[in-house]
Amino acid sequence: WINETGIDGFRCDAVSFMPLDFWTSAIPQLKSLKPDLFMVAEDDGTEYQSAGFDMTYAWGYHGFGSGILCNIVAGTNNANKLANYVNYENTNFDPDHYRMYFTSNHDENSWYGTDFEEFGNATEEFIVLTTTFRSMPLIYSGEEAGLDHRLLFFDKDQIIWHSHPFAQIYSTLFNLKKLNLALWNGAAGGQIQRINSSNNNAVYAFVREKDNCRIFEVFNLTDQQQTFTLQGNLYTGNYRNVFTDDSVNFSDNTEMTLPSWGYKVYEYGSGITEIQNVSETLSDFTLYQNYPNPFNPATRIKYTISNLTSSSIIFVQLKVYDFLGREVATLINKEEPAGTYEVTFENNNLASGIYFYRLQAGSFSQVKKMILMR
Repeated sequence: WINETGIDGFRCDAVSFMPLDFWTSAIPQLKSLKPDLFMVAEDDGTEYQSAGFDMTYAWGYHGFGSGILCNIVAGTNNANKLANYVNYENTNFDPDHYRMYFTSNHDENSWYGTDFEEFGNATEEFIVLTTTFRSMPLIYSGEEAGLDHRLLFFDKDQIIWHSHPFAQIYSTLFNLKKLNLALWNGAAGGQIQRINSSNNNAVYAFVREKDNCRIFEVFNLTDQQQTFTLQGNLYTGNYRNVFTDDSVNFSDNTEMTLPSWGYKVYEYGSGITEIQNVSETLSDFTLYQNYPNPFNPATRIKYTISNLTSSSIIFVQLKVYDFLGREVATLINKEEPAGTYEVTFENNNLASGIYFYRLQAGSFSQVKKMILMR
């Protein structure tokens, strides 16, 4: 499968049914054939990190009809419990080991119910939280189409695809995840830092920050409207509302009101659109698609630095990352004046696969994908 078909990863079902020493022996042999092979263990145990798996299931977050999300809806858990869970995840799982968070999967849907059955009015909020949570989110088949029935587990069962608001939510958030470094997976992204409020039991607010990119989110994890005051200054600054494109400024001790199961998502650093009252104009920077693409062995990357910046020069970084978010090359790391530039990327030591290149110029940041084919 690896050598002849080019499979780039395996999900190992019921992984605990095999002795751990089987995996510690098998995975290194597989990765000797393909070093960037992605191995997923369908288990929640910390021991699968050392066994060589790249990702495990976060069953404690949600799964088998239970977990943090279901318990919040039931009223037996609250925002503080979610905060404790995040601390546990940060402490027990290495940042480079991915955790997979989800609101549904094939077991959950078939045996315990759809998102709507399990979460009711909290469904949309939990989708937003999960998609922007730490590490890697999963979309199960049909969630973006508002899947509202349990799929047959052992028989063919068609998903009815139709327009649904969740499709735009997923599209917006995954585009943001691609362009805002704070949402990148594992150590490549920003760690969740909780923002305390005057009602920590009901409200979970946090920032994720990486380099010059930041995500700021607030969730009302109850079925009642909540008015509260955010504490500290971790979140202060200028942002873009992800779903409305409005520019918003937050100062210390901001008071907010959210409806039941309400949420807000703010960001800066993606370069998607301009945020008012910042020192640089973002909309006149451009990162072009590399050419050729796919490429072997070299490709050219072109970018434009705006002539509308507040100073005559600006510090520019252009870096290349692999599919797991690990930096593999720094192409530009210096101050440059306004203008259009082009740089050649060539690395004969890299394996075939998908890579990302990211331009950071002041507050502007943009990411594009390229494919190396040996």
